[in-house]
Amino acid sequence: MIDRNAPIYVAGHRGLVGAAIIRHLEAEGFTNILTATRDQVDLRDQSEVSHWFKANRPRYVFLVAGTVGGILANSTRPAEFIYDNMMIHGTVVHSAHESGTEKLLYLGSSCIYPRHATQPITEDQLLTGPLEQTNEWYAIAKIAGIKLCQAYRRQYGSDFISAMPTNLYGPGDNFDLNSSHVIPALIRKFHDARVEGRSEVEVWGTGSAYREFLHVDDLARACLFLLENYSDDSHINVGTGVDLSIRELAETIRSIVHPEAEIRWDTSKPDGTPRKLLDVSKLRNLGWDPTVTLAEGLRDTYQWFLDTESAGGSLRGVGTATSAG
Repeated sequence: MIDRNAPIYVAGHRGLVGAAIIRHLEAEGFTNILTATRDQVDLRDQSEVSHWFKANRPRYVFLVAGTVGGILANSTRPAEFIYDNMMIHGTVVHSAHESGTEKLLYLGSSCIYPRHATQPITEDQLLTGPLEQTNEWYAIAKIAGIKLCQAYRRQYGSDFISAMPTNLYGPGDNFDLNSSHVIPALIRKFHDARVEGRSEVEVWGTGSAYREFLHVDDLARACLFLLENYSDDSHINVGTGVDLSIRELAETIRSIVHPEAEIRWDTSKPDGTPRKLLDVSKLRNLGWDPTVTLAEGLRDTYQWFLDTESAGGSLRGVGTATSAG
């Protein structure tokens, strides 16, 4: 158990993951949670980040900020994705080292693994083959983040660790169809079709790709668990260890949002990586398991969507350099 009164910084607190970590820290009794908006500090600017760290001296850091998005966003904004993420990782890790941060957890992504990795994917498959082309810019930046933490650990003895989550979803997700991931995109498509009285919903690809999904509140639990129980040079996978096809996912979301709809598959669009299932035995051997089932999590996420829409809140999520999950 780490000190609940120690200053703990969540970089990316307004994004999907960051907001979930804040909720979990508050529930666990943390009293000194530090955050910073982009108006206060641009995480791509080393001088601004260094100044903020020197002024606030966080003892612990969750580095979960980044520019994020689905296949469309990755394909159309490659320069933004690689530049923003590499700069954010570099400035925060270096400033944490300079200011004497006791422990930092860097959150990567399962897209770091080769496109044709052996399933389920173990941590040692990193850099063993070509990446998926539709998100290689983001993946390269995330790999650099892992190596950055390892480099500071080896050269300076910094207790900086890396966790690689599977595909995430949950309350606070980005439902903008131009930049969202698959679950919020499907929820939005089926919802809009129901509201507009349309009986057909178009879904990209063939539906044959397989994906694993983790509710963001489970990830928040895992992040604190790792901060308190893990200290190693190697990154560690975080997921459920269970996957399903995109076709099955679409049909499940249809049953929750718009059961009468017909699905039309646009096979001219890419499927992405054929399968991406993480081997999570390393994490489970430490004593952690997820608690939210996919069906329960999808219903929870759609209810959040409905409540937020009804209240006039933003459904776009945050994909900026300083605030994304």
